[in-house]
Amino acid sequence: MLLDETGLINERFNSDFAPAEAMDALWAAGWRHFGHEFFRYNFGIHAGRVMRVLPLRIDLARFTFSKSQRRNLRRNAGLDVTIGQLGVTEESRSLFKRHRLRFTEGRPERLEDFVPATASASPCESFQISGREGGRLVAESYFDLGEHSASSVFAMFDPAITAAGLGIFTLLKEIEHSLDLGLEHFYLGYAYDKESFYDYKKRFRATEYFDWKGNWREFQTE
Repeated sequence: MLLDETGLINERFNSDFAPAEAMDALWAAGWRHFGHEFFRYNFGIHAGRVMRVLPLRIDLARFTFSKSQRRNLRRNAGLDVTIGQLGVTEESRSLFKRHRLRFTEGRPERLEDFVPATASASPCESFQISGREGGRLVAESYFDLGEHSASSVFAMFDPAITAAGLGIFTLLKEIEHSLDLGLEHFYLGYAYDKESFYDYKKRFRATEYFDWKGNWREFQTE
Protein backbone atom coordinates (compact mmCIF):
# COMPACT_ATOMS: atom_id res chain seq x y z
CA MET A 1 0.00 0.00 0.00
CA LEU A 2 1.41 3.38 -1.00
CA LEU A 3 0.16 5.30 2.03
CA ASP A 4 1.91 4.46 5.30
CA GLU A 5 1.37 5.62 8.87
CA THR A 6 2.33 9.19 7.94
CA GLY A 7 -0.87 9.46 5.89
CA LEU A 8 -1.46 12.08 3.23
CA ILE A 9 0.19 15.47 3.76
CA ASN A 10 -0.94 18.42 1.67
CA GLU A 11 -0.57 21.74 3.49
CA ARG A 12 -0.32 25.36 2.38
CA PHE A 13 -0.20 28.85 3.85
CA ASN A 14 0.68 32.36 2.71
CA SER A 15 3.15 34.69 4.35
CA ASP A 16 4.61 38.07 3.42
CA PHE A 17 7.64 37.63 5.67
CA ALA A 18 9.67 34.77 7.11
CA PRO A 19 12.90 35.48 9.04
CA ALA A 20 16.03 33.49 8.29
CA GLU A 21 15.71 31.15 11.27
CA ALA A 22 12.09 30.42 10.33
CA MET A 23 13.14 29.48 6.80
CA ASP A 24 15.66 27.01 8.22
CA ALA A 25 12.91 25.40 10.31
CA LEU A 26 10.44 25.28 7.42
CA TRP A 27 12.91 23.68 5.02
CA ALA A 28 13.88 21.16 7.69
CA ALA A 29 10.20 20.15 7.96
CA GLY A 30 9.80 19.58 4.22
CA TRP A 31 8.31 22.95 3.29
CA ARG A 32 8.93 24.79 0.00
CA HIS A 33 7.67 28.12 -1.29
CA PHE A 34 7.04 29.94 -4.54
CA GLY A 35 6.64 33.61 -3.78
CA HIS A 36 4.34 34.09 -0.78
CA GLU A 37 2.80 30.62 -1.06
CA PHE A 38 4.38 28.03 1.23
CA PHE A 39 3.52 24.37 0.71
CA ARG A 40 4.47 20.81 1.46
CA TYR A 41 3.04 17.53 0.20
CA ASN A 42 4.26 13.95 0.42
CA PHE A 43 2.62 12.50 -2.70
CA GLY A 44 2.45 13.77 -6.26
CA ILE A 45 1.38 12.64 -9.72
CA HIS A 46 3.93 12.26 -12.50
CA ALA A 47 3.39 10.57 -15.87
CA GLY A 48 -0.02 9.41 -14.67
CA ARG A 49 1.41 7.65 -11.61
CA VAL A 50 1.12 8.47 -7.92
CA MET A 51 4.61 8.83 -6.44
CA ARG A 52 6.06 9.54 -3.04
CA VAL A 53 7.70 12.96 -2.74
CA LEU A 54 11.27 13.07 -1.43
CA PRO A 55 12.48 16.42 -0.05
CA LEU A 56 16.26 16.38 -0.57
CA ARG A 57 19.11 18.32 0.99
CA ILE A 58 22.90 18.19 1.02
CA ASP A 59 24.92 17.99 4.23
CA LEU A 60 27.50 20.56 3.21
CA ALA A 61 30.05 19.48 5.83
CA ARG A 62 30.35 16.12 4.04
CA PHE A 63 29.87 17.29 0.47
CA THR A 64 32.47 17.09 -2.29
CA PHE A 65 32.01 17.65 -6.01
CA SER A 66 32.08 14.54 -8.18
CA LYS A 67 34.35 14.27 -11.23
CA SER A 68 31.46 14.97 -13.60
CA GLN A 69 30.40 18.01 -11.58
CA ARG A 70 33.95 19.38 -11.65
CA ARG A 71 34.00 18.85 -15.41
CA ASN A 72 30.78 20.82 -15.68
CA LEU A 73 32.28 23.71 -13.72
CA ARG A 74 35.40 23.70 -15.92
CA ARG A 75 33.34 23.43 -19.13
CA ASN A 76 31.38 26.56 -18.22
CA ALA A 77 34.25 28.50 -16.65
CA GLY A 78 34.19 30.92 -19.58
CA LEU A 79 30.73 32.23 -18.71
CA ASP A 80 30.40 35.61 -17.03
CA VAL A 81 28.71 34.61 -13.75
CA THR A 82 27.21 37.08 -11.29
CA ILE A 83 25.47 36.53 -7.97
CA GLY A 84 23.12 39.20 -6.69
CA GLN A 85 19.79 39.96 -5.12
CA LEU A 86 16.69 38.71 -6.89
CA GLY A 87 15.68 40.97 -9.76
CA VAL A 88 13.62 39.60 -12.64
CA THR A 89 14.21 41.50 -15.89
CA GLU A 90 12.71 41.38 -19.37
CA GLU A 91 15.81 39.42 -20.39
CA SER A 92 14.98 36.91 -17.65
CA ARG A 93 11.42 36.57 -18.91
CA SER A 94 12.64 36.07 -22.47
CA LEU A 95 14.94 33.26 -21.33
CA PHE A 96 12.05 31.71 -19.39
CA LYS A 97 9.83 31.70 -22.49
CA ARG A 98 12.44 29.68 -24.35
CA HIS A 99 13.16 27.41 -21.40
CA ARG A 100 9.51 26.52 -20.76
CA LEU A 101 9.20 24.93 -24.21
CA ARG A 102 11.35 22.05 -22.95
CA PHE A 103 8.46 20.73 -20.86
CA THR A 104 5.92 18.28 -22.26
CA GLU A 105 4.12 17.85 -18.91
CA GLY A 106 3.28 20.53 -16.37
CA ARG A 107 4.66 23.31 -18.58
CA PRO A 108 5.14 26.46 -16.44
CA GLU A 109 3.36 29.61 -17.57
CA ARG A 110 5.08 32.55 -15.88
CA LEU A 111 8.43 33.07 -14.20
CA GLU A 112 6.64 35.01 -11.47
CA ASP A 113 4.76 31.83 -10.54
CA PHE A 114 8.07 30.72 -9.00
CA VAL A 115 9.78 33.91 -7.87
CA PRO A 116 8.59 37.48 -7.27
CA ALA A 117 9.94 40.17 -9.56
CA THR A 118 12.08 41.89 -6.90
CA ALA A 119 13.94 40.98 -3.72
CA SER A 120 11.77 43.35 -1.68
CA ALA A 121 8.66 41.38 -2.70
CA SER A 122 10.11 38.08 -1.47
CA PRO A 123 9.17 36.83 2.01
CA CYS A 124 12.82 35.89 2.67
CA GLU A 125 16.30 36.70 1.41
CA SER A 126 16.29 35.75 -2.27
CA PHE A 127 19.16 35.80 -4.74
CA GLN A 128 19.93 34.87 -8.31
CA ILE A 129 22.85 33.54 -10.30
CA SER A 130 23.11 34.76 -13.88
CA GLY A 131 25.36 33.25 -16.54
CA ARG A 132 26.18 35.18 -19.71
CA GLU A 133 27.95 34.20 -22.89
CA GLY A 134 29.10 37.08 -25.04
CA GLY A 135 26.86 39.39 -23.02
CA ARG A 136 23.75 37.27 -23.67
CA LEU A 137 21.88 35.68 -20.75
CA VAL A 138 22.00 31.90 -21.23
CA ALA A 139 21.29 30.62 -17.70
CA GLU A 140 19.73 31.92 -14.52
CA SER A 141 18.72 30.36 -11.23
CA TYR A 142 17.14 31.57 -8.02
CA PHE A 143 17.80 30.56 -4.42
CA ASP A 144 16.93 31.61 -0.88
CA LEU A 145 19.15 32.08 2.15
CA GLY A 146 18.23 31.21 5.71
CA GLU A 147 20.40 31.54 8.81
CA HIS A 148 22.32 28.27 8.41
CA SER A 149 21.04 26.92 5.10
CA ALA A 150 20.10 27.78 1.52
CA SER A 151 17.41 26.43 -0.78
CA SER A 152 17.26 26.23 -4.56
CA VAL A 153 14.01 27.62 -5.99
CA PHE A 154 14.06 27.56 -9.80
CA ALA A 155 16.54 27.35 -12.66
CA MET A 156 16.31 27.99 -16.39
CA PHE A 157 18.65 27.95 -19.35
CA ASP A 158 18.71 28.41 -23.11
CA PRO A 159 17.47 25.07 -24.54
CA ALA A 160 19.54 25.67 -27.69
CA ILE A 161 22.67 25.08 -25.59
CA THR A 162 22.14 21.53 -24.37
CA ALA A 163 25.66 20.09 -24.24
CA ALA A 164 26.92 22.56 -21.63
CA GLY A 165 24.73 21.30 -18.77
CA LEU A 166 23.77 24.85 -17.82
CA GLY A 167 20.93 23.82 -15.50
CA ILE A 168 23.33 21.75 -13.42
CA PHE A 169 25.98 24.45 -13.67
CA THR A 170 23.94 27.14 -11.92
CA LEU A 171 22.91 24.62 -9.26
CA LEU A 172 26.58 23.79 -8.68
CA LYS A 173 27.32 27.51 -8.36
CA GLU A 174 24.55 27.81 -5.75
CA ILE A 175 26.14 24.96 -3.79
CA GLU A 176 29.59 26.51 -4.20
CA HIS A 177 28.27 29.83 -2.87
CA SER A 178 26.65 28.06 0.10
CA LEU A 179 29.99 26.40 0.90
CA ASP A 180 31.74 29.78 0.73
CA LEU A 181 29.21 31.15 3.24
CA GLY A 182 29.88 28.26 5.64
CA LEU A 183 26.27 27.07 5.61
CA GLU A 184 25.20 23.70 7.02
CA HIS A 185 22.62 22.51 4.50
CA PHE A 186 21.63 23.12 0.92
CA TYR A 187 18.05 22.14 0.04
CA LEU A 188 17.66 20.75 -3.46
CA GLY A 189 13.85 20.70 -3.44
CA TYR A 190 11.52 17.83 -4.21
CA ALA A 191 12.16 14.64 -6.15
CA TYR A 192 10.14 11.43 -6.46
CA ASP A 193 10.88 7.93 -5.21
CA LYS A 194 10.49 6.67 -8.79
CA GLU A 195 12.19 7.76 -12.01
CA SER A 196 11.27 11.30 -13.11
CA PHE A 197 12.72 14.50 -14.54
CA TYR A 198 13.77 15.42 -10.98
CA ASP A 199 16.34 12.61 -10.83
CA TYR A 200 19.23 15.03 -11.37
CA LYS A 201 18.72 16.10 -7.75
CA LYS A 202 19.64 12.59 -6.60
CA ARG A 203 23.17 12.74 -8.03
CA PHE A 204 24.89 14.78 -5.34
CA ARG A 205 27.13 13.39 -2.64
CA ALA A 206 26.09 13.67 1.02
CA THR A 207 22.40 13.91 0.06
CA GLU A 208 19.71 13.26 2.67
CA TYR A 209 15.96 12.78 2.31
CA PHE A 210 13.12 13.73 4.65
CA ASP A 211 11.07 10.72 5.76
CA TRP A 212 7.96 12.81 6.63
CA LYS A 213 8.29 11.66 10.26
CA GLY A 214 10.63 14.46 11.30
CA ASN A 215 13.88 12.72 10.32
CA TRP A 216 16.48 13.31 7.65
CA ARG A 217 18.08 10.09 6.49
CA GLU A 218 20.99 9.21 4.23
CA PHE A 219 19.88 8.93 0.62
CA GLN A 220 21.28 5.86 -1.08
CA THR A 221 21.94 6.35 -4.77
CA GLU A 222 21.28 3.40 -7.03
